Amino acid sequence: MQRYKVIIADDHPLAREGIRSVLEADQAFSIIGEATDGQEAYELCGELQPDLLLLDINMPRVSGLEAVKKIRLAFPQIHVVMLTVSDDVKDLFTAIQYGAQGYLLKNMEPDDWLEYLHALLGDQEEISREIASRLLYRFRTGSIYDAEPSPHTLTPRECEILSRVANGDTNKQIALQLFIAENTVKNHIKNLLEKLQLDNRVQLAAYAVRHGLTSE
Repeated sequence: MQRYKVIIADDHPLAREGIRSVLEADQAFSIIGEATDGQEAYELCGELQPDLLLLDINMPRVSGLEAVKKIRLAFPQIHVVMLTVSDDVKDLFTAIQYGAQGYLLKNMEPDDWLEYLHALLGDQEEISREIASRLLYRFRTGSIYDAEPSPHTLTPRECEILSRVANGDTNKQIALQLFIAENTVKNHIKNLLEKLQLDNRVQLAAYAVRHGLTSE
């Protein structure tokens, strides 16, 4: 079986953990490194020579948008796929112009991620183009987000917990910050997932960013 070496570049540890869990469920992918900004991603690409770089658009110090052009010029053999929770199509188009081969939305279903990456890395141009078109349509029409529940349905306590999830805090850290039991935090997160119709903490963090519920 073809095995692809992957570097994940995202400044958010929770996001990297979620991405890693999606890819490690498929034996075709091997995570060989992680970076927290575009400069680290560039250096790791030179050192480890991955087949695939998953590069977040918005990172501190050196953003993914700044890094992709430099990386593609220096390492044209590496496939670069941008990651985003944003609805700014202009940034994605700029990334494609700079050499990125594609993009993925962080709140997509894991099966869609894997299907897209297999098509891209396997040079299945028709399939990857079809998937990209489908994603772009969903992205531009906002159909991914339009039907999601409003944050107005959340209680103040749920908003507090959601904000801390978006910051990458663990259940234990949240419990200490809010002076509540860790099991109470787990119950709140379970309720948030059900109420917002989401599947995991990464999607909760993405929801918080989209709706301005972060503490930053």
